Amino acid sequence: MDAMCRLQVAFCALSVLSLSSAGESKARSCSEVRQAYSAKGFSPVDAPHQEISGEHLRVCTQEYTCCTSEMEDKLSQQSKLDFESLVEDSSYNVRTTFISRHKRFDEFFLELLDNSEKSLNSMFTRTYGKLYMQNSEVFQDLFTELKRYYTGGNVNLEEMLNDFWSRLLERMFQLLNSQYHFTDDYLECASKYTDQLKPFGDVPRKLKAQVTRAFIAARTFVQGLMVGREVASRVAKVNVVPACGRALTKMLYCPYCRSLPGLKPCHNYCHNVMRGCLANQADLDPEWNLFIDAMLLVADRLDGPFNIEAVIEPIDIKISEAIMTMQDNSMQVSAKVFQGCGQPKPSGIGRSARGISDVFSARFRPYTPEERPTTAAGTSLDRLRVVWRTMQQSVIDIKVKLKESRRFWSNLPDSICSNSKLTESDDEQCWNSHTKGRYFPEVVKEGLTNQVNNPEVDVDITRPDTLIRQQIMALRVMTNKLKNAYNGNDIYFQDSSKFSNLHCGTNTEEIFSHSQPACTLSASKPISSVSSWPAVT
Repeated sequence: MDAMCRLQVAFCALSVLSLSSAGESKARSCSEVRQAYSAKGFSPVDAPHQEISGEHLRVCTQEYTCCTSEMEDKLSQQSKLDFESLVEDSSYNVRTTFISRHKRFDEFFLELLDNSEKSLNSMFTRTYGKLYMQNSEVFQDLFTELKRYYTGGNVNLEEMLNDFWSRLLERMFQLLNSQYHFTDDYLECASKYTDQLKPFGDVPRKLKAQVTRAFIAARTFVQGLMVGREVASRVAKVNVVPACGRALTKMLYCPYCRSLPGLKPCHNYCHNVMRGCLANQADLDPEWNLFIDAMLLVADRLDGPFNIEAVIEPIDIKISEAIMTMQDNSMQVSAKVFQGCGQPKPSGIGRSARGISDVFSARFRPYTPEERPTTAAGTSLDRLRVVWRTMQQSVIDIKVKLKESRRFWSNLPDSICSNSKLTESDDEQCWNSHTKGRYFPEVVKEGLTNQVNNPEVDVDITRPDTLIRQQIMALRVMTNKLKNAYNGNDIYFQDSSKFSNLHCGTNTEEIFSHSQPACTLSASKPISSVSSWPAVT
């Protein structure tokens, strides 16, 4: 009997100790969580001092917890901000590559054009004197139209160059035949003989081929840099859908609710969450890679056969050679024009002892490259070459950066999860979505269709992100343009039906860097014109 009493007393004592221990377990301190919560910028007033029942939790496990409803809501919002920041930080290099390289290329090219115009103006002023000054607007208009084309204007290069040579022919024809009076109709008739008589020799044909190829490549390349910049900037501003928001909260802040605020997510766990949240971004990658490859092709052209230096550096010499050829053939050209357009009327002024054509003949001779003068502003052939070498180096640098950006969007989850500040490399000492321990589920592949089996993010694979689809279309359009520029052609779309779902509105950040708005693609219009560019919205 005594033995039975002793056994009952021992059992009661054990029960009391057990209940006491359970009570202590339920009342664990939340001091570490309060500190971590406060370090995030939140008021510790929201956080309990000891664990409480977790039935109120909507995302985290409904066990004893250090999280109130207010805490879970605020931590959910913080998880979205953290995710947005992670994507912004991880995409910083690719975004700044396009921003900075676009700015540098654009500045170098425009400087090259400006210096070339100054060089021509200086050389022709010294060489041809007053005759050039009286007709300088013909040459100024040439450079104005070249700049307008490069900066996105709707300029047909071939027609513009044909117009330049026609205008130059009219001016020279009058100077060489100053004893006659020519009406506008007569001069228009004379200009029609440009192709037949070839008064400027083969210079117009060669210069046209070089200018069109080089300027198409340069303009398309700088537009490609801008499209890359716009696409990267827009895609980096992620849209956090509710399913992703819950997964992010569970991964980043549910450890707080389990009194494990310092525990980092397991590496593979992070991969599944990020591949689910960035599934649409990964789908951008195939078109992005094609775009990058096309940019590299055009960069090779700029560095080789479509070399801007070969066009811009000797443009003054080439035009001067054409003028000399016209002067040498002036008798034959005039006779043919008179025969075709009729004998002009004398001006009534008559020739002086030393008529204007004699002065013209004496003055119109080209300088050799070594004789080219330096302008008051310090622009010279040497300066042109310095700018070109800098631009060449810029193209080489851009090519390196472009290659580094291939597969960027599909690798973005890996890039984020490789951050040691975010994830734990020790597979046993990490947050596995429930507690501290190994994460067992397999990592899903990147891309929207592969998320059907994602254990962490409930991704709706039937609803692709609209913004991402628009960026894919913008890249596709730009890639087509780049491929055509690689062959020396501007691109024309004969059928715009494939773009019927492409929304195009006013861009707050214009597709062109020169304050020109982007508008809807339309059929049978050159993609190079402002009115036909797709909005990257």
